[in-house]
Amino acid sequence: MSDIVYVTKEGLEKMQEELVFLTKVERPRISGAIAEAREKGDLSENAEYDAAKEEQGLLELKIAKLEETIGNSRVLDESKIDTSKVTALCAVKLKNLKVNKEMKYKLVSEKEANLKEGKISIKSPIGAGLLGKKVGDVVDIKVPAGVMQFEILEIGIS
Repeated sequence: MSDIVYVTKEGLEKMQEELVFLTKVERPRISGAIAEAREKGDLSENAEYDAAKEEQGLLELKIAKLEETIGNSRVLDESKIDTSKVTALCAVKLKNLKVNKEMKYKLVSEKEANLKEGKISIKSPIGAGLLGKKVGDVVDIKVPAGVMQFEILEIGIS
């Protein structure tokens, strides 16, 4: 049994759109490529056929994983999130005490993480280190570059 994945409504919709694209557009495209390669004769020495079959296998794996993730997804209602401590879907304003710089992150599922948008996974070192902490807490978080120290300035919903 797989882990439950907590997502936003938008995150679930994005995954569903990707699944539709993969099954309605990519799957027929690859099937067409296989059929075209088959028409060229001897399959034992047909590199196009082998490449198309490999692409099909990778696509089917991606579809299966996406279907599993969607099936295990639970949409969180952002209006019911407790902002007294850091939880999934919270927006957290932090201060990096070493460089005296403020930053803001939203803690999301691994599937929705996107650093450019300020969304970090709750399973990332920083995300996991912040879970359960409160405003005013100073947290030491071990990251690949060493230990970083953050002060939690605000917790909210964004």
